[in-house]
Amino acid sequence: MALSRLWSAFIIIAILAGTIKYFGNSNYHSMLNDLVVGKGGDTLKIEKLALQSSTSFVQQHLKDTNYFTQNKIHYTKIDSATVQTYRVQTADGVINTTKGAVELCLGLIGIMAFFMGLMRIAEKAGGINLLSRWIQPFFSKLFPEIPKGHPAFGHMMMNFSANLLGLDNAATPFGLKAMESLQTINPTPEKPSNAQIMFLCLHASGLTLIPVSIIAMRSSLKSASPTDIFLPCMIATFVATMAAMLIVSFKQKINIFQPQLIAFIFGTSAIIGTIVFFLAKLDKEGMDNVSKLISNGLLLFIIFIIVLGGWYKKINVFDAFIEGAKEGFNTCVKIIPYLVGMLVAVSLLRNSGIFDLIIDGFKTFATFAHLDTRWVDGIPTALIKPLSGSGARGMMVDTMKVHGVDSFAGHLASILQGSSDTTFYVIAVYFGAVNIKNTRYAISAMLLADLVGIITSILLCYLFFG
Repeated sequence: MALSRLWSAFIIIAILAGTIKYFGNSNYHSMLNDLVVGKGGDTLKIEKLALQSSTSFVQQHLKDTNYFTQNKIHYTKIDSATVQTYRVQTADGVINTTKGAVELCLGLIGIMAFFMGLMRIAEKAGGINLLSRWIQPFFSKLFPEIPKGHPAFGHMMMNFSANLLGLDNAATPFGLKAMESLQTINPTPEKPSNAQIMFLCLHASGLTLIPVSIIAMRSSLKSASPTDIFLPCMIATFVATMAAMLIVSFKQKINIFQPQLIAFIFGTSAIIGTIVFFLAKLDKEGMDNVSKLISNGLLLFIIFIIVLGGWYKKINVFDAFIEGAKEGFNTCVKIIPYLVGMLVAVSLLRNSGIFDLIIDGFKTFATFAHLDTRWVDGIPTALIKPLSGSGARGMMVDTMKVHGVDSFAGHLASILQGSSDTTFYVIAVYFGAVNIKNTRYAISAMLLADLVGIITSILLCYLFFG
C-alpha cells in the first residue's frame, strides 16, 4: 500500500508541476509534449530575441562571452544583437521511458538466464545447501525466521558477495533467487516477511568494495587523483549497511549484541578494513588491475566450481542449467510491468522540475541558517539515486563538469553515487518478481538507511576534501 500511495503521489505531483510550468512560464511552452514524447538530451529551442530585450543580468554575462546559462535556460549569442534561448530535455518522456523499461528487462534476459542456470546446477549439486550451513551460525541471528539449513542462506550470501565485488550483473539474479527462496517460507505471500525486508535493506545499502565505474568516470574527466574518493566511498557504504541492519533489527526486535553477530560484524569490518588499507596505497592503474583480477577472477572461479561440483555429483549439468535459465527468462518477463510503472513515475518527476524545486529549497535553507552551501551543489545526485541509477550517474557527471571534477561538489557527487543503491528500482524489481504488493515498512527503512548514507557522505567529504 505504501508503494502504491508513493507512486500515485509521484505522478500526480509531477503532472501538476509540469502543467503549472506550462501555463506560468513562457520558456516551457512545450512542457506537456516533453513529459509525454520528449527524448532525454534533446535541445528544445525556445525563441530568438533581441539582446536588448533580455534582462540586464543576461546582457552583462553575454558582453564578454557567447554563451550563458541561468536556471536551466541556455542563452547563445547569434550575433551582436540577437540571442537564441533553449533548454535541454532532462530525461525521456513517458512513451520513450516505457520502451526503455522493456529494453532494460530484455537486456537482463541473457544475464538472468545464465546465472539462474548456474544457480540451479549449484542447488542440484548441493552447493547452495553447503554454503547455507557455513554461514548459518551468523545469518540465523539476523534472519531468525529462516529454518535451519534453508538454501535461502546460500542465495543471500551469493548476492552479498557479488555486490561487494561490484558484480552487478551477477548480484541481480542471485538476489532475485534469494527473494524467491524466501518467498517459499513466507506465511503471507502478499506481504514481505521479516527476512525479506532485512535482506532487501542490506542489499539496497549498496556495500561495494571498489567503486570502479566512478573512478573510471573521474579519470575520463581528467581528475588529478581519480581514486581519492575510494576510501570515503567505502566508509559511507559500510556505514549505510550497518545503519540498514540496525534500523531493521530495531523494528524486528533482533538483539544485535548476540556474540555470533558481534563476531560477524567485527570480523567483516576487520577484513574490509585490511583490504581498504591495502587498496588505498594503490594508484588508479593498480586499483583497476586489482579490481579486475579480484572481480573477474572470482566470478570465473565460481562458475568453475559450480560446473565441477555438478560433474562430480554426477547430475545432468546441462539439463539443470537449461531448467534454471528458463526460470531466469520467466523472471525477467514478470518484472516488466513493475519496472515500467516505476520508471515512468521517475521520468515525470525529473522532467517536471520537481528536483530543481527541492534543490532550490535546500539552498535557501542553507543560506538562511548561515551554513556552508557547497554541499548543496552535490546533493542532486543523492536525490535522484533512490529513483534512477542512470539518472544519478548523469547528474554526477554534470556536477563534475559544471563545478570541476576535483571540486568539493564533484567529490561529494562521486561519494554519494557510491554510497547507496537505487531504492525504488530495487523495490519494484525484487518485490515484483515475487508478486508482493504490500511493502510494509521496507521503503521507510531503506530510505532512512539512504539518509544515513547521505549525511555520512557529506561529513566525509568535509573531512577529506573540505
